[in-house]
Amino acid sequence: MNTGPLPGGPEGTGAVVIGLDLGGTKIDAALFGADGTVLARRTRPTPAGDGSAAVLDALAAAAAEVDPDRTATALGIAAAGVVDPRTGMVTSATDSIRGWAGTALGAGLAHRTGLPVACDNDVRATAGPELAALGGEHASLLFAAIGTGVGGAVAVDGRMLHGASGMAGHIGHLPSPQAAGLPCTCGSTGHLEVIASGPGIAAHYERLTGTPVDRLETVAGRAARGNAQAVRAITTGAAAVGRVLGGLANALGPDRVVVGGGVPRIGPLYGDALAAAFTAELMPPLRGLTPVAPLFGHDAAVLGAAALTTTLTLHHPGALR
Repeated sequence: MNTGPLPGGPEGTGAVVIGLDLGGTKIDAALFGADGTVLARRTRPTPAGDGSAAVLDALAAAAAEVDPDRTATALGIAAAGVVDPRTGMVTSATDSIRGWAGTALGAGLAHRTGLPVACDNDVRATAGPELAALGGEHASLLFAAIGTGVGGAVAVDGRMLHGASGMAGHIGHLPSPQAAGLPCTCGSTGHLEVIASGPGIAAHYERLTGTPVDRLETVAGRAARGNAQAVRAITTGAAAVGRVLGGLANALGPDRVVVGGGVPRIGPLYGDALAAAFTAELMPPLRGLTPVAPLFGHDAAVLGAAALTTTLTLHHPGALR
C-alpha cells in the first residue's frame, strides 16, 4: 500500500517511522517511509476494559502489523489522556481506558517494540500538522477538539506547549459561566466541557426539557426542526466555546484558530454561534481572526504521531529492566 506523502507528516526525516493513534475505541497505525509516504495502515479495537498492560500489548501488536519486516527506526504515539512527553507518563485520564492514568507509556511501549518511542496527548499530536502547515518559526496556533470531551493544544512562536505534567492545552477545564455549578468529570465544577461537549449539550437539553436523549445528533435533529430548547442547548454550548477561545486568543495572539472534533460537524447553527461569541471577545488587533475547520482529516492524529519522533524526547528500550 502506498498513498504518497501526507502533508504535515514526517517527510524529509530520512527514516522509516511508525505512527499510532490510541483512542478509547480503536487504535490506528501507519508506517511512514523516509519521504513521508504511507507504506501500510492497520486499525484494531482498543481493549479499553482490560487494563493498561493489555492496551500496551495491543499498541505493540498494531506496530508489528504495519511493520512486519521491522524497518522502522522509531515510533510515535498520540494517546488519549494527559500525557507528559518528557517523562512518557500518562499523568491523568478518564475511565474510558481502565487503569490508564499512571501508565509508563513511553517506556512500556519501547520495551514491547524494541523501538525508541515519542509520545504525546492525541489532541496536541493532531494539532502538529496544523502548526507545520502555518510555516515559519514564529507561527502560533490555538487548536480545539470538541467531541465526547473538550481538548485543545496551544503553540506559540513555532513551539507546541506541553507544560507541567503535560497539562498545557486542556481548555475543557477552563471555567465557563454557562457551566456554573455543574459537576465536571475531573471532580471540579463549572468547566467548559460539561456544557460544550457532545454529552454536555445533550445533558443541557435534558435539563431544559426534562426529556432524556440518547446522543447529540438527536438534539441536532430536533433543532433542525425548530425545537427551541434544542436550539438553545446547541447555541449555549457553542457560545461557551467561542467565549473561551476568544479570551485565549487575546492572551496568546494566535495566527490561526482551529476548531475540530465531531461536535462542530452538526452544522452551521453550532458554527455560527461559536464564531459570533468568539468575535465578540476579540481585542482590536485580532479582529478579522475567525475559527476555521482543520486542514487535515482522519489522518491528522496518526501522521502527527509519526512526526513526534522528530520533535520530542525519545524513550528507549531497556528502561523497565
